[in-house]
Amino acid sequence: MKIKFFIPILVFIPVIIVQLTIIPLISIEEIAPDLILITLVYFSISYGQLFGTSIGAFYGLAFDLITGSLIGSNMLAKTVAGFTAGYFSSETRRDKYLYTYAFCVIVFLCSIINSLIFSFFSVIDFNTNFIALLFNQSLLPSIYTALFSILIVLIPHKKSYT
Repeated sequence: MKIKFFIPILVFIPVIIVQLTIIPLISIEEIAPDLILITLVYFSISYGQLFGTSIGAFYGLAFDLITGSLIGSNMLAKTVAGFTAGYFSSETRRDKYLYTYAFCVIVFLCSIINSLIFSFFSVIDFNTNFIALLFNQSLLPSIYTALFSILIVLIPHKKSYT
């Protein structure tokens, strides 16, 4: 078994700790970036669409179990987001998508998909306007997550030629 398949699971542990402890401190009126989604998009582009879909299902289910939210809502949302991010995985274009600002655009797209699916299954409030729900639950967190993903682009990477 290759070690590269265990790295996303080992990375998930500190990411979930930071997501649940530090990220609420920098949230703006309950709008917070989704570090789990940024990690998911990174691994989906790095390892491919099938891997991104399966790791998205794992991340979503684990997040549902840890946070106590509706079981399956994050799982479905992260699975579809990982599948979508996997479309951008190609051996010839990985560096183009991972280490440029195109990564932020991909994170934004996947974040909108993730937020829409999660909001559809978990936010049931009949008194809220649909447009306001789309804006507050999908667009604003997606923008914040995409802006936060700029940190991945700015961190220099070491290219391996092995």
